[in-house]
Amino acid sequence: MPGTGSDRTRTSVRAWRPPVPGIAEVFHAHFTDHAYPAHTHDTWDLMILDDGSVDFALDRRRHGAAGRAAVLLLPPGVPHDGRTVTPSGFRKRNLYLDTSVLPRRLTGRAVDAPVIGDALLRHRIEQLHAALARAGDEFEAESRLAFIRERLHFHLAARRPRPPEREANRLATGLRELLDARITAGLSLQDAAATLHAHPTHLIRCFKQTYGLPPHTYLTGRRIERARRLLLDGHRPADVATAAGFHDQSHLNRHFTRHVGTTPARYRRAGAVSGEGGDAAGRAQQRG
Repeated sequence: MPGTGSDRTRTSVRAWRPPVPGIAEVFHAHFTDHAYPAHTHDTWDLMILDDGSVDFALDRRRHGAAGRAAVLLLPPGVPHDGRTVTPSGFRKRNLYLDTSVLPRRLTGRAVDAPVIGDALLRHRIEQLHAALARAGDEFEAESRLAFIRERLHFHLAARRPRPPEREANRLATGLRELLDARITAGLSLQDAAATLHAHPTHLIRCFKQTYGLPPHTYLTGRRIERARRLLLDGHRPADVATAAGFHDQSHLNRHFTRHVGTTPARYRRAGAVSGEGGDAAGRAQQRG
């Protein structure tokens, strides 16, 4: 990418939910100066880079990826972050895949080696993105996703699963289940501690030791996930804020911009236009 001043300050985002089973969201972005805070997804994050390099941590271990050769696969429920490395930033394309494509039980096989060097897999992912950008090619997209799923299973089957000690922490697992059940309404730390019969600070320490981030950060990330889906469904940011559990639209804007790299309003507009497919997707870039 050219190194002009305007390029260094440019951010563009496209996002939409295609009518293809198994794909929760398509997300294309160009970031020149952005750092994702630690967060989790309830989907698999399948990412390719089109330009630049990215530094990221998955389950508190740092990794790097650069250029067009690598494929990144981040499993659901595992905290990760990400940040630009060079002034020109990076361009990426993400597919958020639900557990009908890859079951959650494969998470332990995916944690330690999130960067996959596989030219065939990369090529198939590019073909899928091209099909997803064309309205009316949903059957082709489903077919290409089937081959990608097969290839991902091939890679994951060759790995040894991680021992399950971390998930076995009773207090951390119990708190996570409480938070997942009350994403919008939330709950107080005292109520959670009373329900789980634990001291509040001990409960926080157990959660962070097990999942790699404090419970309030985990809850914010889950609320961002809900907000993304509501925005792609066409709901107004003001309505999404309360529906996703944020205090107000300003509260949503602050956290959403940190996590996604653009405002809720721009993200919603990108989804509304990108969902039309084809040339419309190209017009959906929202510049910061």
